[in-house]
Amino acid sequence: MKNIPFDTGFLGPKLPKEVQLTRMRQVIREALSPAQREILIAYYFQGLSIPQIAKTRGVHKSTVSRTLHRAEANLRLHLKY
Repeated sequence: MKNIPFDTGFLGPKLPKEVQLTRMRQVIREALSPAQREILIAYYFQGLSIPQIAKTRGVHKSTVSRTLHRAEANLRLHLKY
């Protein structure tokens, strides 16, 4: 078996785009809290900024930022294979 150093950027075999999207939708639906899901969707899919999301939710923008970072971390954790 060939040793592959970590610095080469090898991430394993690439999954087809449809499989990746299906997995991402499932993780967003099942692994994120409702607040994480709403903020992630508002930021990435609806194109709202953090201050805009904070204003509509009635919270401080740092709360939105922390929640978004936790949602991203959960996505990374659950999408590893």
